[in-house]
Amino acid sequence: MIPHTAIFMNFLRLSAFFVLLSALILQSSCTPPGQKDFSVDYEKFVLDNGLEVIFHKDDSDPVTAVALTFHVGSARELPGRTGFAHLFEHLLFLESENLGRGGLDQMSSRIGGSGANGSTSRDRTNYFQTVPNDALEKMIWAEADKLGFFINTVNEMVLEKEKQVVKNEKRQGVDNAPYGHTGYVIGKNLYPEDHPYSWQVIGSLDDLQAATLDDVINFYNTWYVPNNATLVIAGDFDSDQAREWVHKYFDEIPAGEEIEPLATRGSDLSEIKKLYHEDNYARLPELRLTWPGVELYHDDAYALDILAQLLSDGKTAPLYEVIVEEEELSSGVSMFSGNSELAGEITLRVRAFAETDLNDVYAAIEKGFARYEENGFTENDLVRVKAGIETGFYNGLQSVLGKAFQLAQYNIFAGDPGYINEDIRKTLDVTLADVRRVYETYVKDQPFVATSFVPLGETELVLAGSSEAEVAIEEIVAQGEGEAFELPEDTPYERTPSSFDRSVEPPYGASPEIRVPEVWTAESTNGMKIYGIENDELPLVRFNLRIESGMIAEDPEKIGVSNLLAEMLTRGTANRTPAELEQAIDLLGASINVSSGRQDITLSANTLTKNYEETLKLAQEILLEPRWDEREFELARQSVISRIAQQQSSPNSIATNEFNKVIYGEDHIFSRNPIGTVESVEAITMDDLKAYYEAYVSPTITSMHVAGSAGRDEVVSSLDELNELWQPKEIPNTSVIFPEGREEAAVFFYDVPNASQSVLRIGYLSMPETDEDYYPAVVMNYKLGGGGFASRLTQELREGKGFTYGIGSGFSGTNVPGPFIISSGVRSNVTLESLQSIKTILEDYPETFTQEDLENTKSFLLKSNARAFETLGAKLNILETMSMNGWEADYITQRQQIVRDMTLDEITRLARTYANPGKMVYVIVGDARTQLPRLRQLGYGEPILLN
Repeated sequence: MIPHTAIFMNFLRLSAFFVLLSALILQSSCTPPGQKDFSVDYEKFVLDNGLEVIFHKDDSDPVTAVALTFHVGSARELPGRTGFAHLFEHLLFLESENLGRGGLDQMSSRIGGSGANGSTSRDRTNYFQTVPNDALEKMIWAEADKLGFFINTVNEMVLEKEKQVVKNEKRQGVDNAPYGHTGYVIGKNLYPEDHPYSWQVIGSLDDLQAATLDDVINFYNTWYVPNNATLVIAGDFDSDQAREWVHKYFDEIPAGEEIEPLATRGSDLSEIKKLYHEDNYARLPELRLTWPGVELYHDDAYALDILAQLLSDGKTAPLYEVIVEEEELSSGVSMFSGNSELAGEITLRVRAFAETDLNDVYAAIEKGFARYEENGFTENDLVRVKAGIETGFYNGLQSVLGKAFQLAQYNIFAGDPGYINEDIRKTLDVTLADVRRVYETYVKDQPFVATSFVPLGETELVLAGSSEAEVAIEEIVAQGEGEAFELPEDTPYERTPSSFDRSVEPPYGASPEIRVPEVWTAESTNGMKIYGIENDELPLVRFNLRIESGMIAEDPEKIGVSNLLAEMLTRGTANRTPAELEQAIDLLGASINVSSGRQDITLSANTLTKNYEETLKLAQEILLEPRWDEREFELARQSVISRIAQQQSSPNSIATNEFNKVIYGEDHIFSRNPIGTVESVEAITMDDLKAYYEAYVSPTITSMHVAGSAGRDEVVSSLDELNELWQPKEIPNTSVIFPEGREEAAVFFYDVPNASQSVLRIGYLSMPETDEDYYPAVVMNYKLGGGGFASRLTQELREGKGFTYGIGSGFSGTNVPGPFIISSGVRSNVTLESLQSIKTILEDYPETFTQEDLENTKSFLLKSNARAFETLGAKLNILETMSMNGWEADYITQRQQIVRDMTLDEITRLARTYANPGKMVYVIVGDARTQLPRLRQLGYGEPILLN
């Protein structure tokens, strides 16, 4: 259900993202060889009311994560009343008795928190935030208010408004997304009608609309009680003090009725079911096969995880060999085992190339299974998979929030946070015999659900014998009749009694010491610049080599060369086949990827510290010894064409590409899609890649960034061979001229018939990050749309009117000008109303920004630095910013001073200059039939139809 929105919507409560994160942490919980006793240290105690509390100390950064998790998800709902758990994920952020309406979001923005967030799965709902450690008591107070002092604040209108927000989330992540209904079709057919996994976590639009206030209150009183919850506090804090606060704020919250655990209940599937759906957004046919699996922590779950990886992941995996390499039906194949509390599924997914018959895909799958049955796997294959799990385990522990998620997960579903050791042992103990056994038990000759999702009008591609799936499609109407509403004024309610005055927000603790990482630099004799941050908390090293090139250096007639080159570099080397290279990387438990963008080609690696030098040698081989294999080139080209087709089916991708065309102009290089068009990619030859490589792959335009447990001397000495072999060269000029800003606003529309949402991109081409106004403008934008749920755009369009699931704004310049963008997806029938609201907010912003807004902005931006450098990825970002802009490490402290010096007059000037709605373009991707004629009322002339 998790929708992926624009890059400026980082603060959205993207439930599925965190469900996925938790699952990754769980699935990767494997101890490396020789460390079988590894565990995350913790302290656990239980309050008299049944609340289970877990502490984990980690003083590497002055931050603390607080996570409150309830053992309730969609599986505790009833048919006809689905989506309640997910609805409560939203409701619990709106108001509580002592924080007041919107109080949690407002407090989060003041204290420098990560943005209070939550996620819902089939079996649990969690609420979490990472804060500077001086705000820990505030967060404990807030979480207690959520648990014991919330439900009285919910009234009919609050409920109706939040229903609209959730319905917008479903439209965005399901109804308006390619293949979005697949989970619904699978769940409905894999499980009996009364099985709690037969419906989706987000529920149905009809069920949400039918929910009454009494339904909601009863659901809350049943499940959101201390004896059904786990509170985890992880990070840098005083345990004795935190224990006192937990008792103070949680002790008097009464326990609920005793809750009986649900019994495991698998699927009763007894025959193969085949279903198809013509997808309004899909451009490629997709086949999924789903078998009944096993529940969480079942003894066979571990072997099933490994089986799925061995069958599908990597160039020697039998499914990949047949489907991708031999039959050339798709650019990839994925298989995974998903384990929930009551049951599990084994899923195989192939998104085929355009116009591919899914019967051919199914035949290839059977051929891949037959190959495994004949040849089996080797011990080396097993070692390779476990090595990747080892690195994945440490990656999941980089943040205190990741550790908090893991502790809560084990406590709720295994009854013991320390179950990690047993879980690890079971993973490490999996043998090839176990893998074969679970294949024969759960996959071979077993019934499954097959779903064929194909583009409109291409039913000839569906799997033979398929029946049309039942999928509810929302009718799109011109305006939002029957869905308009206003939030009421605050209404009185009976307050819950307490032994002390909970309305007083707790004070800050001692101010945290902001620990800006120490940066070291060096330069190789071949001209490559090196930037590093040493951090030895975990045995990990992440590094990348960023070559200043990318699309900006391409022939406009052959856009996509640098992207294809990046694809080719990991498809073998002069001395290793693609399979041999992949195996060498996997055996180190490492990952090496090459990507390209508008201004760069970047080789990125993640590895265990003990394997850093071996990983670097492979990276060097990839960079300096390309294979130039013609067959791999054709496979790479077909893969890119498939990606282009998928982008053409995504309203968000369409909006981004069309927005770039409008702000840069059709002839500008940056108006192009960096991966190219079908026509440009088909025109590219291997000689084009070689010529680009010879011209632009040089150490003189390369910066290396390293973060992790490797010091300066070790890194510099490890580069001796690369320094010797990689010789500098003269680079052609890649500078480009950027257009001037617009003087008048204009509206552009891209038609996607029957779209249930309109995707909005509003903005203009602004300034580079090196402009003296850039960071001050970022500060100005915080309260406008960069501050998540505390921002005016979110408060008005989501919290106030329920038009959208999320909206945000931001600047994205690099060392060249980049756009300012307001990004959102809104209910189709309020497209005009949403645009009018945004326009009004922009017009009023310069004159209505208050001293309180300024203090709030300063507080957040200064305090949030306590958690700004926590992960290795964050540390690499510091280094990349330095190298791209030619800055010293003190740019961080300079930005802090900019925040301290900001005045109201300066905010007003910046807002008038850089947030002027009369000089922006308004790009809308949606249903033209119902929405385009109304947009004349925006006042910016006749809308221009783009397609």
